[in-house]
Amino acid sequence: MRAAGEENYKCGQGTLENRTLMTRFTTVSLIITLLVIVVAALYLSNNIGFLNLTEKNVTPLTSVEVREYQGERLSSIADFRENSIRGPQYIDKETYRLNVSGLVNNPLDLSYDEVVNTYPHYTKKVTLFCVEGWDVTILWEGHLVSDILEYADVLPGANTVIFYAADGYSTSLPLGYIRERDIIMAFRMNGLELPAERGFPFQLVAEDRWGYKWIKWINRIEVSSDPSYRGYWESRGYSQTGDLNRSFFG
Repeated sequence: MRAAGEENYKCGQGTLENRTLMTRFTTVSLIITLLVIVVAALYLSNNIGFLNLTEKNVTPLTSVEVREYQGERLSSIADFRENSIRGPQYIDKETYRLNVSGLVNNPLDLSYDEVVNTYPHYTKKVTLFCVEGWDVTILWEGHLVSDILEYADVLPGANTVIFYAADGYSTSLPLGYIRERDIIMAFRMNGLELPAERGFPFQLVAEDRWGYKWIKWINRIEVSSDPSYRGYWESRGYSQTGDLNRSFFG
């Protein structure tokens, strides 16, 4: 038989051990809870508070014009000369519409954002030669006119594309030339959005054609079967083709 004192001592020892274990468990739980709170606070700070603070302190920087492309120097936007028939046209981006009509199954009426966001973008370094004797080499970015016409679904028999501008200017080019030469309708030049003076929202990049074929402020495209259509300068004696290899007059 065990002495009563010995039994009591052992019972007392068990109770003390249980209390110690409970104390340790409580301490560990508290530490884990505190760690969870700290991690959650850091997460919220980094993903909400910090981002909000960053957004509030972001200052948009002025875009810089690209002046070199693939090792070759580019002309500046400032190198152009103003020679439009009615001066620069200031088009409201929010109300602008591009109309595509004529010999098409699916006439289009597109906003600026619909044009820019619907069709693939392409870049081209092309030189514009003006009949006045000056030229500029620019990195153009825009959309293939043929992509837009594909959406419009050109009808058989069409052979001419007529472009109209907000200032009343117009010109035309063969449909075959538009397709074969991957002619683009530019909305950026040297990495910058076209300024109003350069034809915002869209200017035609009619490579290997005189500058009067590079219509600015395009707001309407008509698909036609009339290759004899003569635009503003063509009706005043300029070449119908505008081919750089020929005289621009006659």
